[in-house]
Amino acid sequence: MGQWIDLQAADGTPFSAWAAHPPGALRGAVIVGQEIFGVNSHIRAVTDRMATRGFLAIAPDLFARFTPRLDLGYSEADVAQGRRYKAQAEAMPDAILQQVQASAQWALAQAPCKVGMVGFCWGGLVTWRAAAQVPELSAAVTYYGGGMTSQRERTRRPRCPVQAHFGRRDTIIPLQEVLAFAHATQAQAAHQPSVQTHIYEAEHGFNCDLRASYDHDSAIQAKDRTLLFFDQHLALSLP
Repeated sequence: MGQWIDLQAADGTPFSAWAAHPPGALRGAVIVGQEIFGVNSHIRAVTDRMATRGFLAIAPDLFARFTPRLDLGYSEADVAQGRRYKAQAEAMPDAILQQVQASAQWALAQAPCKVGMVGFCWGGLVTWRAAAQVPELSAAVTYYGGGMTSQRERTRRPRCPVQAHFGRRDTIIPLQEVLAFAHATQAQAAHQPSVQTHIYEAEHGFNCDLRASYDHDSAIQAKDRTLLFFDQHLALSLP
């Protein structure tokens, strides 16, 4: 359903993005934040599914500055390679957010709508940062966002409502940090948009049906919560 398009960040960096248009009425726009494996078959499938559910969906290639259109699997070698590119991207977080913002601006130029973002693993961390720094976003959903539960990251104040999904049995994101994140964001609720935190009896990567850690029941429950959240916050068209 989707196809590659070419965009440009504010600093002039060109990058590709996988974009999919809804077949019927527009419910809003959603940016899909990739894992460390690039805009691979899983992320493209998520983007296409968002389009079938009525959203203009776009997955920017956030590693384009280092390795355009990276498409990795989930082997140990793929994980090691993805982590190397993640380290390069983490050295320039503001540049990565420029690509998110360019994607949001592209979506807004296609039709009057509100824009949300959903991100997975490292893309969840990028989504959490974007919720605080990209003003075009009206809602953000993170799935097992690696790093976003750290003491430094959980002090961020999002501009838009956020929904966060974590696995209780995640060996990459300690449950203690997830609980601290939930407590910190609840404590700040009077000073920022709401942050919902949901914890599932699942491992890291539970939403990806290409991984051994995939958990069908958790993925379905998280998907339903995500779609309801986007319907609540993206439904009204901009004037």
